[in-house]
Amino acid sequence: MVKTQKIFLVGNLLSAHFGTTSISEELCYHLRSKGWQVITASNKPYRISRLLDIFLSAIRYRNVYTLANVEVYSGNAFMWAEWVSALLRYLDKPYILTLHGGNLIQFSNQHPERVKLLLSKANLVTSPSHQIQTSLLRFNTNINYIPNGIDINSYNFKLRSNPAPKLIWLRALHAIYQPDTAVHTLTILRSDFPTASLILIGPDKKDGTRQRIERLAVDLGVQNSMKWIGPIPKSEVSRNLNKGDVFLNTTLNESFGVSVMEAAACGLPIVTTNVGELTYLWQDGYDALLVNPSNAEEMAAAVQRILTNHGLAENLSRNARQNAEKYDWSLILPLWESLFMQVINHG
Repeated sequence: MVKTQKIFLVGNLLSAHFGTTSISEELCYHLRSKGWQVITASNKPYRISRLLDIFLSAIRYRNVYTLANVEVYSGNAFMWAEWVSALLRYLDKPYILTLHGGNLIQFSNQHPERVKLLLSKANLVTSPSHQIQTSLLRFNTNINYIPNGIDINSYNFKLRSNPAPKLIWLRALHAIYQPDTAVHTLTILRSDFPTASLILIGPDKKDGTRQRIERLAVDLGVQNSMKWIGPIPKSEVSRNLNKGDVFLNTTLNESFGVSVMEAAACGLPIVTTNVGELTYLWQDGYDALLVNPSNAEEMAAAVQRILTNHGLAENLSRNARQNAEKYDWSLILPLWESLFMQVINHG
């Protein structure tokens, strides 16, 4: 396949500022490694400057790139996608929309006409979420499913046969990801497992969540058993995840869950909320334990099962890794390449 065409990727490329690598940045890296030429926007840290950079790049390089791929989220970010798509149509550039975000379904219910109009104008639409794909088919009957990818060989697999009560949590500190539930889970577990500990990994989104969980830990008396590491580069994810023996995912909404897939790649037994895309990707009792959101009692009981039921941890660990192997970039990137060539060849 000759990859002489240049692709314009529009998304949040902010790892240099916030320490977490977006799926767009990973896609860009893997496309370039396979010989694709990629233009990106934007890595600007502030919203207005980021939007301006996207618009200027779309115009400046209009005679360079063949195809654009635009990430779509809910809220104000949806309006940006509307504006960028309108500009690309004005410039007569074909484009793909990639639907992200656990709130996009709710947003589509609140703004059906806007969503229908946006999706109907694109050359192709894709999403890493079966749930989004299924829910938005009423606006566009041809939404392609392409899951997010991981570099499976970047994660050191450790089979957990006899896990210790060392809990690990990886996500941004924000209310939607409910780290409070992880703190409460730790508190409940310490009644039967006095050495239980919790490590939280991820950037502070500055919505007050970090301060709230720090106060909560003090109030519950578990502050000495809990540690917040902060944001880490992708290259350090495996090493830090393997500091724990049980992975907690406490989110209220989820359109894929890369952090859960990374935990699975490391062989961590997973306890996750049963929300969004997670119920499509994980089978309760086989490769993860699924519990209701905002329910620390259920989550603690699930962790206790992992720690006490002979063979459960090992089965979850092995099966989770096998599931994660299905999402290696070597399998996911060809799906993107095929989609790009479809639009390039047929418009």
